[in-house]
Amino acid sequence: MKIAADFSQRVVVHSDSLEWVESPMKGVHRRALDRVGAEVARATTIVRYAPGSKFSPHVHTGGEEFVVIEGTFQDEHGSFPVGSYIRNPPQSQHQPSSLTGCVMLVKLWQFQPSDRTHVRLQTHFMGSVPHSDFNGLKITPLYKDEFEEVSLLHLEPDAEVSFDTKGGAELLVLEGSLDEQADTLIKHSWLRIPVGSAIELKAGKEGAKVWLKTGHLTDVENQISRVQSA
Repeated sequence: MKIAADFSQRVVVHSDSLEWVESPMKGVHRRALDRVGAEVARATTIVRYAPGSKFSPHVHTGGEEFVVIEGTFQDEHGSFPVGSYIRNPPQSQHQPSSLTGCVMLVKLWQFQPSDRTHVRLQTHFMGSVPHSDFNGLKITPLYKDEFEEVSLLHLEPDAEVSFDTKGGAELLVLEGSLDEQADTLIKHSWLRIPVGSAIELKAGKEGAKVWLKTGHLTDVENQISRVQSA
């Protein structure tokens, strides 16, 4: 299966407009943003857990990264409310569930194979720092290594931000709205910017809170190859 599989193209998806599709597990539904592969895939997906639903215990051979955007997610490692940012590296395992229901942005098979770093952050308890180059922008750093960087952007109303994305970028609007080129991105809109491009953001009248990941799209072909050989 291929969805938004040409990574040389800029892609915008207003995820709340997509239909929910049943997953193999009862009570768990998905909205695909990009995907290369069948049930085992390099994928970026909005996932919804109905109250009381759960997955069987499983290993994330290629790693799993997610952001809780509604409700509360649980596994044997803890309870993770809205705003939580989690990285379960390759070969990690867990049994996910949600007692009250939740919605998450989930990314699979997008890790370096040697990565073994667990990250479990509740961002609502984290501070932010003003950006040195842009007025009206604060940043909450979430993760950084030699391949990628992940952060939250907090844009004040009408704030403008522009930067090069040599390694590509993607973002999900968590609160508020913003414009990028000719598109207006609202809550839960997703944007992917190809390698070697620039990104230009202008926040709406209420500002915006954005999950941003950069640098990782230089490794897409290797990620797909690892999925195909799994």
